[in-house]
Amino acid sequence: MQNTKICAIRGVWAMRAVIRGFEIYKQYLDASAQAHLVSAVRDVAAVAPMFSLETPYGKPMSVCMTSAGALGWYADRGGYRYVDRHPGGAAWPAIPAQVLTIWRDLTGLDRDPDCCLINYCGEGARMGMHQDKDEASFDWPVLSISLADAGLFRIGNTTRGGKTESLWLESGDVVVMGGAARLTYHGVDRIRFGSSTLLPKSGRLNLTCRVVT
Repeated sequence: MQNTKICAIRGVWAMRAVIRGFEIYKQYLDASAQAHLVSAVRDVAAVAPMFSLETPYGKPMSVCMTSAGALGWYADRGGYRYVDRHPGGAAWPAIPAQVLTIWRDLTGLDRDPDCCLINYCGEGARMGMHQDKDEASFDWPVLSISLADAGLFRIGNTTRGGKTESLWLESGDVVVMGGAARLTYHGVDRIRFGSSTLLPKSGRLNLTCRVVT
């Protein structure tokens, strides 16, 4: 990986690599921190249960999701957008404190995210190449936390097509997408189902923090 080095951030040691502007912090969260974060995700899901969506083209997504924060991400035949309530009608729960700490430590920003999108990928699930572009401004980074099963993360270009690079994101890895990388296409081609024991039934959790407004 390009520009790889060991660094310490607020007392946490991690291997930091940069690929096409994506800052990748390997093993940023230890086993204890991962377990606590999974517990926090369960608390969010108890208030805002996971649900499935379909794309504006009517195709069902292979991932289940929910959100925390002032806004949550949503999609249907009307398009992709942020909404202030869960499909069940309840307001989204607050973003877990652990997530905000990671955001502040790795981005160095005083501005907290409006949304923490939580995706669950089961066996056979994938996420096609896409840009995160439903936000009002692209000046703010996107931060992504991986938990449980490893996912094959693919990084492309600012336009579709062209050569790509891939790496396995494992439980406890964190990625920051900012600057020139903010609108780079990326996706998860597959997960290594059963590669982690963090979740009783396996699968991959991905927490993505975004400034929306």
